[in-house]
Amino acid sequence: MKKTHKLTLTAMMIAIGTISSSLVSIPIGFTKVFPVQHFLNVLSAVLLGPYYAVAQAFCVSLLRNLMGTGSVFAFPGSMVGALLASLLFWKTRKIYLAFLGEVIGTGIIGALLSYPIATLILGQKATLFGFIPLFIFSSFAGALIGFVILTIFGKNKVVNLVDSKVLNK
Repeated sequence: MKKTHKLTLTAMMIAIGTISSSLVSIPIGFTKVFPVQHFLNVLSAVLLGPYYAVAQAFCVSLLRNLMGTGSVFAFPGSMVGALLASLLFWKTRKIYLAFLGEVIGTGIIGALLSYPIATLILGQKATLFGFIPLFIFSSFAGALIGFVILTIFGKNKVVNLVDSKVLNK
């Protein structure tokens, strides 16, 4: 894929992610989780590669924070998740590893990186029993959606956004 196409697709993902991450949510008890960012992390990781995936995650996190709909915790989580998903996918060409990379990178490593700040802001109980499980669930839900869509696209050859070797292995 040409560099201009990758930049265009990254910009589109940033726009879609910024707007829809603020609107699309899954209600869980008294709160909501926003899996769109994690879905886009997996898409950008597979379709665009590590640099674009991390840039997309950073820009969406920054714009959502500026709009007042984001969270300071999204910065480390989303960027680590996008990077790990990209590296695992591009080394192996296996979509399920992009899924696992996002869940491990965002849901586990990102949650642990955010733990000290979350504890200061939310308190230890709220962080352990609210923030961390929701962070993991949100990354799992979004990554699962990305995995399913990319698997369907790859099997049915619906899109030809990347080299045929990428989605067909």
